[in-house]
Amino acid sequence: MFKYSSSSVKSVAGLAALLVCTVPVVAHAESLTVISFGGATKAAQEGAYFKPFEKSGAGKVVVGEYSGELSKVKAMVDVGQVSWDVVEVESPELLRGCEEGLFERLDPALIGEAGNYLPGAVSECGVASYVWSMVLAYNSSKVTAAPTSWADMWNLQQYPGKRGLRKGAKYTLEVALLADGVKQADLYKVLGTKEGVDRAFHKLDQIKPSIQWWEAGAQPLNGSRQAT
Repeated sequence: MFKYSSSSVKSVAGLAALLVCTVPVVAHAESLTVISFGGATKAAQEGAYFKPFEKSGAGKVVVGEYSGELSKVKAMVDVGQVSWDVVEVESPELLRGCEEGLFERLDPALIGEAGNYLPGAVSECGVASYVWSMVLAYNSSKVTAAPTSWADMWNLQQYPGKRGLRKGAKYTLEVALLADGVKQADLYKVLGTKEGVDRAFHKLDQIKPSIQWWEAGAQPLNGSRQAT
């Protein structure tokens, strides 16, 4: 049975940057509202960013979390009632939101030289806060042989039971195609076609009854702890 844990993980997917960007809002000097995805990331941010910010005397950080849905940002901007100052979004949402005018353009002078950042980390509306991976993780106390590929996640005979996948097309379709034998080098070429998308959904249908969907980053690990 597939479970998720913080140990015994194998990286099998590419890296994706999570970006912090601002939304149109009049900032209040006494507080800064920062919205992130929560979980372990939020805890790390509190130690690395929020507490030092408060200790500097710059103001109080009001921390919140959400599941990454851009619709929440759009709804606030549309009615002109924006209560967030800084929000953590993934790179596709950052680019789309910037094009739609949901995020403020950043002053390059405040960011510094782009060469001091990783390639692609700086954009018009945001700056990357960290780089992360999509990985296949399992609970070593629940399986007799370690899975070595995404294809193993589709092996219901050797690994019966529920397995967690992100509730959304992003990453999930890539995983399905990798499990179906598509090479990493050809992944986005295949996914860029209607046939490739249909192939990915067909692959997901093979294990649909066994999928436990998750939406927030902390859910897979918490679900594993509860199940064990």
